Amino acid sequence: MMHFTAVNYERSIDFLVNEGGGVSSHYLIPMLNDESYPKSHIEVLQLVDEKERAWHAGQSYWQGRSSLNDSSIGIEIVNIPECIESDVPAGFIKPKDMCIFPEFEHKQIELLIALSKDILARNPDITPTAVVGHSDIAPSRKNDPGPRFPWQKLYQAGIGAWYDNDTVAEYWQLFNHQSPSTGLLQEALNIYGYAIDKTGVLDRQTLDVLGAFQMHFIPWQVTYQADTKTAATIFALLEKYFEPQLSALMTQYQSESAIIDNFTPLTSQLNMLFLASAQGTQHLYNGNRASFLAIANKGTLTIESTNVISADIFINNQKLNLGNVFTQNPAKPQSLSIAKRTQNRINSLRVENIRASINNTPAEIAISIPYPTINTLAMLNSMRPKVDFSKLDQFIQNDISKGFPGASIVVVHKGNIIKQQAYGYALKYDEQQRAVNAPAPMTTSTMFDLASNTKVFATTLAVMKLVDEGKLSLTTPIAHYLAEYQGGGRDTRTIADLLSHTSGYNSEVQFFKNNSPFGDLFFSQDKVLTSEFLLNQVPFSNARRSTQNYSDTNFMILGLLVERITHMPLDQYVETYIYAPLGLSNTLFVPLSKGKQAYQFAATELQGNTRGGRVTFDNIRSGVIQGQVHDEKAHYSMQGVAGHAGLFSTAQDLAVLAQLLLNGGGYGNVHLFSQYTINRFVHPEFVRDSMGLGWRLSSPETRWHFGSYASSSAYGHTGWTGTATVIDPELDLAIIYLSNKKHSPLSEQGGRLQFSGDQYPSARYGNIMNLVYEAVLAQTAVK
Repeated sequence: MMHFTAVNYERSIDFLVNEGGGVSSHYLIPMLNDESYPKSHIEVLQLVDEKERAWHAGQSYWQGRSSLNDSSIGIEIVNIPECIESDVPAGFIKPKDMCIFPEFEHKQIELLIALSKDILARNPDITPTAVVGHSDIAPSRKNDPGPRFPWQKLYQAGIGAWYDNDTVAEYWQLFNHQSPSTGLLQEALNIYGYAIDKTGVLDRQTLDVLGAFQMHFIPWQVTYQADTKTAATIFALLEKYFEPQLSALMTQYQSESAIIDNFTPLTSQLNMLFLASAQGTQHLYNGNRASFLAIANKGTLTIESTNVISADIFINNQKLNLGNVFTQNPAKPQSLSIAKRTQNRINSLRVENIRASINNTPAEIAISIPYPTINTLAMLNSMRPKVDFSKLDQFIQNDISKGFPGASIVVVHKGNIIKQQAYGYALKYDEQQRAVNAPAPMTTSTMFDLASNTKVFATTLAVMKLVDEGKLSLTTPIAHYLAEYQGGGRDTRTIADLLSHTSGYNSEVQFFKNNSPFGDLFFSQDKVLTSEFLLNQVPFSNARRSTQNYSDTNFMILGLLVERITHMPLDQYVETYIYAPLGLSNTLFVPLSKGKQAYQFAATELQGNTRGGRVTFDNIRSGVIQGQVHDEKAHYSMQGVAGHAGLFSTAQDLAVLAQLLLNGGGYGNVHLFSQYTINRFVHPEFVRDSMGLGWRLSSPETRWHFGSYASSSAYGHTGWTGTATVIDPELDLAIIYLSNKKHSPLSEQGGRLQFSGDQYPSARYGNIMNLVYEAVLAQTAVK
């Protein structure tokens, strides 16, 4: 194990020999250009016998071993870098000190090579990858022997490990097409020897390890960041020294790349196999019947068959005309329309009289039916009676004429979009609170900052999927998944406590400013630092878990939990595994960094987060916010991706997600979770009436959100920026109402600062929901 002393020869001897301060080393190599060195030539000094423990490693880990003092030989080399402590403002992760590392003397390296060869000859069990630096085995504490240490020269002398340039080039070309995930890179570094947990995110431990690795193997590029060159280098080293482990890692990489490039899970809601006996008489058992969801006058059924000459298939007791489906390419999937037979919600399927074409040979029919998908307004029959939403239109338009900025609404009833309309303006005011000369109209494709609707349409959906897959248990303590979530009662908190807001956290911690109620104790504008605060420092406001206290902190922790379990950033996980399979290209985090333009978004606040200069903190935004998440904790402290806020979407995209939930967890050929899982989240077994697990529930206390007509089975959420969603399974109804009510002038009323947009009737969600329900119920009564 290689070290530099960071002090001259005299001080090195004091530290390692004379002072008895608990530090020692097996060998010391002096530096000739050192006034404190008394001799005219340098020679290797042995300070501790190799058979004895020397205290040079400290808290350490390498290749499965920890506390390496008792299993390593330490070599200290006199070398004195000049380091300056980083002048980084509070609230950010402090980077490593800026150091000027001097070259090692040529004679020092000559002596080191001779000494190392001698040690290796006497200890043949020390492999090339077990020749390391102090920073390799303690990356969070140490930076020696530094980037000037000639590892490649030692390798050329037969000491230690190095990579082949051609192999690095091959992996670099591959990774330029698709970079390995952070989790995969963490796993690769761990295989090589580093102490690193697979979290899937660039946390502090990962940045430290990346810096140590780069100082050892890419000393001309020490950035402490993951890039394709670093990834290519570690994989090249694994190919050379850990080929068996690399094989499994590359299989995982190829699988991840294929999923990310083209992730389209095909899982219809119904996939059944119907059999007949060899004598041609069908077995009489319940397997020849099934139910499925559908939208009236819509739907398809796919058939594959083996050794079948004929059969009878019934939808809702009506026999299908199968034509020559069993005689023309029977093994090829054939799609049949069942639109003339389907009804809304529950439908029946029955298969009878399967006859084999070859006796004494099994005959079978495989049938699949996809989940319902939404009928858009354009798809509906023009002769279909239309729901009268004129009162709703007049209500919103009246507010628009008086200054309310804008809104977009989609209403889905029985699988049909029966209302889709945009009102007012996406951008109406400038940062001086003046109406602009050419306001940008709101459109049905305008994207909105969903604010706290992120909690349900990103984080809760992700948790539901993980629960359904058996990767997460609602009643398991959080510390089971996040090992650092310890102390102060944290060991008793469960996933359900976070989802139901019964964990005991205060409503929020304003990490983004250093004059919050906590002072600068939790000040952070750095996601890595904020994550550390969340997991082991933010205190509970009360210890009573039966008390419900709505808190953003719960969902910030849940976002980190999803990242830890999936080994992916939250945005990458939900965008890859939930939104992309559903074709939702306008539902995403940090959209401006992913190709979207500011004009595509409804504006939120006019003056950044300053409230017209009445609020101030470090790095505060000014000007109209458009396409950036408004929420300060998400924007400043989590870099735009958080479990409680940060998601953007359109009313149309959210309608698809609502229909997915009404369908029982699937949409088209995509299955995300089961109806059983949905029921667990919206029928609270852990908490009181108004809050399920993630979802807010319809109750007398939540009429301000759901209105007066919502059934007791309805659920949804709201967002501070002006967004509200209602999903009502009893009526097969979903309402998506997105407004930009905060995009409005500020005023003081009763000593309180208020947005004028909040004062309009259209800003009160219960009003909107009541008008929608009245229109839908009136049309239903007519029928």
